[in-house]
Amino acid sequence: MKAFEKNIRKVEPYVPGEQPQRKVMKLNTNENPYPPAPNVAKVLRGMDTDAFRRYPDPACSGLVKELAEFYGVAEDQVFVGVGSDDVLAMCFLTFFNSEKPILFPDITYSFYKVWADLYRIPYRCPELDENFRLVKEDYFQENGGIIFPNPNAPTAIYESLDTVEEIIRRNQDVIVIVDEAYVDFAGRSALELIDRYDNLIVVQTFSKARSMAGMRIGYAISNPLLIRYLNDAKYSFNSYTMNQTSLICGVEALKDRAYFEECIRKLIETRTWTAGELRKLGFQMTDSGANFLFITHQEYDAQELFEALKAHDIYVRHWNSKRIEQYLRVTIGTREEMEAFVAFLKDYMKK
Repeated sequence: MKAFEKNIRKVEPYVPGEQPQRKVMKLNTNENPYPPAPNVAKVLRGMDTDAFRRYPDPACSGLVKELAEFYGVAEDQVFVGVGSDDVLAMCFLTFFNSEKPILFPDITYSFYKVWADLYRIPYRCPELDENFRLVKEDYFQENGGIIFPNPNAPTAIYESLDTVEEIIRRNQDVIVIVDEAYVDFAGRSALELIDRYDNLIVVQTFSKARSMAGMRIGYAISNPLLIRYLNDAKYSFNSYTMNQTSLICGVEALKDRAYFEECIRKLIETRTWTAGELRKLGFQMTDSGANFLFITHQEYDAQELFEALKAHDIYVRHWNSKRIEQYLRVTIGTREEMEAFVAFLKDYMKK
């Protein structure tokens, strides 16, 4: 080992889902199968490329204003970042600075451990119960902060707002972050609690329900004080985080509420159909509140099924991790894609 290596910050990085550079049935990264709102394409075609020589608005004012109007909050309650990953990473850096461990579930979004290791934040991971649900009492212990997704990933389970509120209420001396990347497919949002608890931060994204994963737009909503602290950290890290194209397209995506709601309706309808067909084939799954299903089959090894699907250009997600190694996470695509997915499974199981 070179002498200088002892001073290098080493972390085990997050491993994202595969992004094949050819046409496949891509059901592995929870992207939306429908295009963004129609006006997004319109504003892209009409963009003044001469503006690209100038820096974007560091305050993201137009997008912040549109988000505030959409959710009925003040503009100083909104923080915008490069996807919810950027927003969450900034939250870890800003708010989790205690010597006490932060808490998040043992089966959850695996980036949490990466950020904790990167920023040298101690953490503890209470186990989900045998049905992959949060044990809320595990979050009543002393801690340096709490974060959990709702719905959870990869389990797809949505916890009731009552459960979420009890965790927040019992931890008012620390920051509680509710990561709601999939909440549009589930139920009530913790945004309802923002005005009730000054330690709550809710993080959402344009990557799922708004079909804009490639634009990288995420946001946090909280009280003005916590948003100010987030912005202080952001401007100390990188003032120009959002590019002009994402800012303009994000505004247009928010304006078309009817299209947004129609895409959600179609996805939930297809999710229900797919779950029913898979159950007919003997698959078991959690009750999904997301745009994906978390499935297992007692007679088929998940790794072998994953490889068989991939060999036929059907990409799903599999983890060689304790407790979930016999599960696959399957993104909900179009109805046609899900019919093809089910047809492959039927043929595979016959053979």
